[in-house]
Amino acid sequence: MESFADKHFRAQVLAEALPYIQDYNGKIVVVKYGGNAMINEELKDSVMRDIVLLNLIGVKVVLVHGGGPEISEMLKKIGKQSRFVGGLRYTDEETAEIVRMVLAGKINKSLVDLIERFGGRSIGLCGQDGHMMECEKADEALGFVGKIVHIDTKVITDALSLGYIPVVSTVGFDGEGNIYNVNADTAAAEIAGALGAQSLILMTDTKGVLRDKDDESSLITKIFVSDIPSLVKQGVISGGMIPKIECCKEAIRRGVKKVFIIDGRVPHSILVETLSDSGIGTMFVNGD
Repeated sequence: MESFADKHFRAQVLAEALPYIQDYNGKIVVVKYGGNAMINEELKDSVMRDIVLLNLIGVKVVLVHGGGPEISEMLKKIGKQSRFVGGLRYTDEETAEIVRMVLAGKINKSLVDLIERFGGRSIGLCGQDGHMMECEKADEALGFVGKIVHIDTKVITDALSLGYIPVVSTVGFDGEGNIYNVNADTAAAEIAGALGAQSLILMTDTKGVLRDKDDESSLITKIFVSDIPSLVKQGVISGGMIPKIECCKEAIRRGVKKVFIIDGRVPHSILVETLSDSGIGTMFVNGD
């Protein structure tokens, strides 16, 4: 039986969440879903429950996902070698078809099903639907890896207006019928900007931006966009974190109020970041 102390604690948590619920009610939040939270079934359930709860309290959640490991697994199954150029997957026409099959098919529909099973109303979309994500080649050396040239969010806003949670896979298109593999962080930032989102949440396998990469207690909880060049120069932001931070900066530039990098390995990290005083990751905002 739950003790009075436990009940009191629950009441305190709900009271603390109230101003955040009021702040986010009716607003759009874009969540980029990836990393270990996509692989670990317990974490996957936690993320989908968080998204359903946010939707039920009036937050308009858009879930954007990638799926690199599952693409690699499918290529391996058909005997096709994955090839990377500068850390990015080379995508020929056959690989682009596999990307669409895995992202827009297997992964997308499984996430829609999971949200529905937890009581949400969801609809699966990809960047080809409604001509949402028009692309061109980012680099000839990468094949059909897409650079987004135009975003049309009408199909997303239509779904949100009907109370659905749009689940978007990052498959792009061009006017010649080509399919493109689009980086999920980049797509989420562009979509959030085009929607005028209140916030963008990037789920990762790190705690956030660390002042010392070997010390998790050195988490930087708030970064102004104007501080980013200095942090890069100091080496605080380096390696694979640089393109992720560029996506954060681009989202802010396009009008997103706040961008968060949070640890997707922590259960219910989305709720902790959005509906509590404590937060859990690094927040990016405009200004000095």
